[in-house]
Amino acid sequence: MGKRVVVIGAGPGGYVAALRAADLGAQVTLVEKENLGGTCLNHGCIPSKIMNHCADILMQLKTAKEFGINLEGSLNPDMQALMKKKNKILQIQRKGIDSLLNSRNVAVEKGRAVIKGHGLVQIIMDNDQSKQVEYDKLIIAAGTCPLNVKAFPFDHENILSSNDMLCLEKIPESIVIVGGGVIGCEFAFIFSALGSRVTIVEAMSRVLPLPMVDEECSKLLLKEMKKKKIKVLCDTIVKSAHQGQNGLSVHLGLSEFTDNPKPSKLKAEVIEAEKMAVCIGRSSLAKDLGLENIGLETDEQGWIKVDERMQTKLKNVYAIGDILGPSKAMLAHVASHEGMVAAANAMGIEETMNYDVIPGAVFTMPEIGTVGLSEKTAIDRGYNIETFSMNFRSLGKAHATGELAGSAKMIVEKKSGRVLGVHITGSRATDLIAEAGLAMRNELTVTQIAHTIHAHPTFGEIMGELALKACKTPVHG
Repeated sequence: MGKRVVVIGAGPGGYVAALRAADLGAQVTLVEKENLGGTCLNHGCIPSKIMNHCADILMQLKTAKEFGINLEGSLNPDMQALMKKKNKILQIQRKGIDSLLNSRNVAVEKGRAVIKGHGLVQIIMDNDQSKQVEYDKLIIAAGTCPLNVKAFPFDHENILSSNDMLCLEKIPESIVIVGGGVIGCEFAFIFSALGSRVTIVEAMSRVLPLPMVDEECSKLLLKEMKKKKIKVLCDTIVKSAHQGQNGLSVHLGLSEFTDNPKPSKLKAEVIEAEKMAVCIGRSSLAKDLGLENIGLETDEQGWIKVDERMQTKLKNVYAIGDILGPSKAMLAHVASHEGMVAAANAMGIEETMNYDVIPGAVFTMPEIGTVGLSEKTAIDRGYNIETFSMNFRSLGKAHATGELAGSAKMIVEKKSGRVLGVHITGSRATDLIAEAGLAMRNELTVTQIAHTIHAHPTFGEIMGELALKACKTPVHG
């Protein structure tokens, strides 16, 4: 009999860990209290991209006349039909994961996992019945849920979580989005395209105030938001929200968290909206796992600490994914890789997790793709750098498709010519960033990228043009 491995949570980290462990000869049990695929598939990455695609189609149809296509009648999104399409796609994806698990003989148990002691997990099912499963190795991938703020808690009707936003069957006339991070910005573009009047309230001095996102990306995105009449209130917080006869009254205040030394005065103390979506963070789901029964502590925020092998302080217990908190990258593709590393180590194969080259994908309109260091981070770390930028307007493909808004920026170590970071805002940016990630993973120089022939006419030419500019031999820049 192989090692008994129990995995708690069937998100992109957990189910990948289960598959890898099974491939390495383990007897695997995967425990999931909801649906296979976790937050990413059911409440995050995939459903939001389905809605994003709908919004993108609608925007393209509105500009179809510019390309010689005359449409008659009005264009009206049908949210109920969209939700039906979304649910169908999610079901197909869940079946796909289930098929993968079955093919590897992974036992899937539906229920809530509670660690009862070293080597023992109890599974509590919906009918209150339970069973116990023994393990030699445990991988915790329990994930997170939307952060609920005491000052304006979710009522799931007017004050919404990101989960609620993905299930709306009616487009709100107006909506305030609290938080200008990745989730908030993506929803802002989606609902603006679908017809809502959108206001973003962000506590920091810019939208996407993340170390992985260069400030130039935020500036360009803000310009596009203004074009689409998305209002952005930076250096501002929501103090409270109250339901009135005409909708929500959202009370604002100056942010005490902003990094802006001279924040502007409030433009308004109260704004009215039909709905408010709170997109300002995630909460750990570690609380009810029974970690205390094996002496495994979390930090004050409920995040689990691990080493580079994804192992906790306990020899036979590993943790992966969002439950590690923001000190790691809370991204689905990172969780999957962590899952593979954890499973390998659980099965006695030495592997370590490297967070140096992690691509980020933000599905705004236009998209943002990032990898490596931003200009500010590179300077703060003491690198002697040069930066190079190119506008998408230099690309024939951008003109051919009418997708001119965009730019790409490369951060290069001056002495070696090594690429330290790439930040792309524009059409297909989330796909284009893959080349930059491969280049950085293999420590390529700008000269090597410049000598790589890029097909024409494509958006991918932006990387070649950037590298040529960095080599002081620009063609179109």
